[in-house]
Amino acid sequence: MLEELNTHSSKTSTSLVLFFITLRFSATKSQMEPAIHEQDILIVGGGIAGLTTALGLHRLGIRSLVLEASDGLRTTGFALTLWTNAWIALDAVGIGDAMRANSLPIQGFEVGSLDSTSSSPEQGVETDFKLGKFEKRCVRRTDLLELLERELPQGSVRYSSKIVCIEESGNFKLVHLSDGSIFRTKVLLGCDGVNSMVAQWLGLKSPVSAARAAIRGYVVYPDGHNLEPKMYAYFGGGVRVGFVPCDDNDIYWFCTFTPSLFNYDESERDPSKMKQFVISKIGRARKHVMDVVERTELANISSAHLKFRSPWNILFGDIVRNGVCVAGDALHPMTPDLGQGGCSAIEDAVVLARCLGGALSEEGDEEDCAKMAKGLERYGKERRWRSFSLVSAAYVVGKLQESDNKVVSFFRKMFLSKFTVEPFVRMADFDCGKLVVAST
Repeated sequence: MLEELNTHSSKTSTSLVLFFITLRFSATKSQMEPAIHEQDILIVGGGIAGLTTALGLHRLGIRSLVLEASDGLRTTGFALTLWTNAWIALDAVGIGDAMRANSLPIQGFEVGSLDSTSSSPEQGVETDFKLGKFEKRCVRRTDLLELLERELPQGSVRYSSKIVCIEESGNFKLVHLSDGSIFRTKVLLGCDGVNSMVAQWLGLKSPVSAARAAIRGYVVYPDGHNLEPKMYAYFGGGVRVGFVPCDDNDIYWFCTFTPSLFNYDESERDPSKMKQFVISKIGRARKHVMDVVERTELANISSAHLKFRSPWNILFGDIVRNGVCVAGDALHPMTPDLGQGGCSAIEDAVVLARCLGGALSEEGDEEDCAKMAKGLERYGKERRWRSFSLVSAAYVVGKLQESDNKVVSFFRKMFLSKFTVEPFVRMADFDCGKLVVAST
């Protein structure tokens, strides 16, 4: 009898030990495996395209979450020019007037030669606008991003959220972050810039080098610059220089060129050397052109190598697949020669939000995953040719404007507006439509 009790006690103790070991193992395993967060629509990238898409969806009553790798709003870049098409799109998401309040309407062009002593017909050519509706303003990039973020519900943007991996799980996508978090989503929208991980997942080729570079600057005149509200652009010697007022005090300027022609070291990140390079190339320009660059503080000068996505990759590649798509620079990185990078990103956002909203509003027995996938396909069809056209036109215009070839220079002088003003205005004369979902 005593032996049986001892045996029973031993078995009970063993069971208790196994129970606590199992409990501890389960707890440890639970700690090791992060919880999976559910989110119907996930937007990668908190730049212009990502935040505008989130706002467009919010206006339609659709929730989304933006994952941004940095620990706050992106502050790179000083300003951007917004043309007619961008203002139509900003009006669609309800922030056009708020942005207009702090910017100056541009009312003309001044295009000329960098050589102020030249009698070339390139010098001082002005033009008016005869191609449809026209609106152009230069805005501070941070002003636009801050306004977009303020208009979104609190918690719409998750900062310090760098993506490391994307997996498929049935009709869903599993998005792994560097902090160990995992999000499961029905729709993944890649707005994560030129080096987009979402674009890579779709199989799009990496952007290619344009073999050109840009030095940009932002200058403040405390007492006012006293320049007319125009876009100023000058050419010569294989260099293109231009500037545009943001308001009565601030001016944004740029200089694009081919580094190989000047033995320019693109790894150079010293702002003083960048500034001196630009000054050395515009030494014979008009006084106000030189003054803009000379007054710029070194902290307000940056440089970048120019890249673009092959237009054929846009036309024939997978820009949409299985509930995943790309927008903005993730879709159509382009050279800055038409000033359409930011503008087209805002266009993308409005069309993307409208297509998703329209798909979700349709009646039928299809699940939301299938509906939204169809919405993305519509978005892809609508944006593919527009993106192809913008990237191609920007590349060609940049080559023609910057070329120092004698034949090209001759034709540029003879048909100045064809090489400068007209492409800008024509590509900007585009209406992406309202953010209204038609009832079914």
